[in-house]
Amino acid sequence: MEDITVNELKERLAKGEKFHFFDVREEWEYEEDNLGADNIPLGELAHQLEQYENIKHEEIVVHCRSGARSGNAKKYMETKGFTKVRNVLGGILAFRALP
Repeated sequence: MEDITVNELKERLAKGEKFHFFDVREEWEYEEDNLGADNIPLGELAHQLEQYENIKHEEIVVHCRSGARSGNAKKYMETKGFTKVRNVLGGILAFRALP
């Protein structure tokens, strides 16, 4: 599925739109600064993914610091049958840089 820009994410969060939102950064990074997503560190994703089987075909937005880890998370999730995963391009760094 097509990735999501930080502008689109900001707009959707401001509107209170409903979607599944995962932050794949480490717990300490999440504690320092987060956007309200569920924290599932990339290294734990494979072990926790089973509990999300019921949302395999629903929209899931994943983000990290710069978009690299979340890009890997998206690819991994797609290999496990998740069909609507979107990576936040530029990650939280780009989101925080928005005016």
